[in-house]
Amino acid sequence: MFQDEGSSSVTSSPFQFFSMMSLSPSLGSPYPWLRELKSEERGLYLIHLLLTCTNHVASGSLENANMALEQISHLASPDGDTMQRIAAYFTEALADRILKTWPGLHKALNSTRIVMVSEEILVRKLFFELFPFLKVAFVLTNQAIMEAMEGEKMVHIIDLNAAEPAQWIALLQVLSARPEGPPHLRITGVHQQKEILDQMAHRLIEEAEKLDIPFQFNPVVSKLENLDFDKLRVKTGEALAISSIVQLHSLLTLDDELRRRPPLLTKCSNGSHLQRAVPMNQSSLGDLLEKDMINNRYSPSPDSTSSSPASSIASMSMESFLNALWGLSPKVMVVTEQDSNHNGSTLMERVLEALYSYAALFDCLESTVSRTSMERLKVEKMLFGEEIKNIVACEGAERKERHEKLDKWLQRLDLAGFGNVPLSYYGMLQARRLLQSYGCEGYKMREENGCVVICWQDRSLFSVSAWRPRK
Repeated sequence: MFQDEGSSSVTSSPFQFFSMMSLSPSLGSPYPWLRELKSEERGLYLIHLLLTCTNHVASGSLENANMALEQISHLASPDGDTMQRIAAYFTEALADRILKTWPGLHKALNSTRIVMVSEEILVRKLFFELFPFLKVAFVLTNQAIMEAMEGEKMVHIIDLNAAEPAQWIALLQVLSARPEGPPHLRITGVHQQKEILDQMAHRLIEEAEKLDIPFQFNPVVSKLENLDFDKLRVKTGEALAISSIVQLHSLLTLDDELRRRPPLLTKCSNGSHLQRAVPMNQSSLGDLLEKDMINNRYSPSPDSTSSSPASSIASMSMESFLNALWGLSPKVMVVTEQDSNHNGSTLMERVLEALYSYAALFDCLESTVSRTSMERLKVEKMLFGEEIKNIVACEGAERKERHEKLDKWLQRLDLAGFGNVPLSYYGMLQARRLLQSYGCEGYKMREENGCVVICWQDRSLFSVSAWRPRK
């Protein structure tokens, strides 16, 4: 039934066989033929099923979506190979989107679901330890701040996501070694959970005392969209720096409640299936996705435009926030964001883009962490799984994970009156050394317009850029 690996016969292509199959219960359950699939064949078929299911969900064909979900459930597994794991979380997200059409049922099934602050702290710590992305962002951010603050005696840093003290502990240590002596340092930490800010304050005050650096910590308990800029307590005469680590994208939901909420199940044109053979020797999930894009054309819905009224309203809210930051006159502002396009207006757009980017993240773990690792499972479920669910299942003001590509941030910040500050060669050298020390060839770094993009293989995942207000 299946071709030998390396064969290019069109008639024996496993994907051709899959594409001609109907998603019907007549195949029987638990579809015993599925058990005979090789890993690559199973991966291709899972992608095919996920995109087919997405089309059914988007067009409101819930019976067909249910059949697709049933088949996926026999192949997906949160502790299997990369494609099985990622399919498990996309399946959960698609099912959650369907359930949202029955609000009472959805609320009842989620009524006891409570995420403890301690669990959030743990999973963020695990992400920090298992991946180099935040470490690289911290190195680049701190170096940009150090260079901007050379010779300054009063330094104020605003951290828009004050969740990880390691960044500022490292900066305190570097500042303590300045030839002219350390400055008086004040850090304003913004976070919506007081417990996390309290932990941050304790660690930083302890380190500052050890290094004999004059230091103050100003905690601001607030969501970013509700931030009262007066509480930042920016004073005349101090040199200001702003650090935003994967935060600004959430502001794209501002004013979402003012726009017309789209239906959860929007119309989406059905995709045609091009039956072409592909070699079955690729090893990563990214390769499988590339193969599936060759074999399929899934069309976004006609209302997919980059200049929709919804995006205009969201952009105005973002613009007002950036204008307020510009008004603070920082000497430098460093922005780190996920470098992915998860803010498309249609479900199919977002599922396709999210499959690519989360494929790379799951591949990172597959290459560096054991499949049986509980730490890996927690990051995949509690962090990536929840992000995927937000991207796929939520609309309007509920959808916070609106990641966008670097070119969008370059345009947005430029329009807000900021000029790009190229990251220094020394900062990039430190970051590259850190990546190399991680001991995995898959992690790469490239420069784009004076900014840094951190990648897994050739898939960009995070961007770091530095800015200062233009006069």
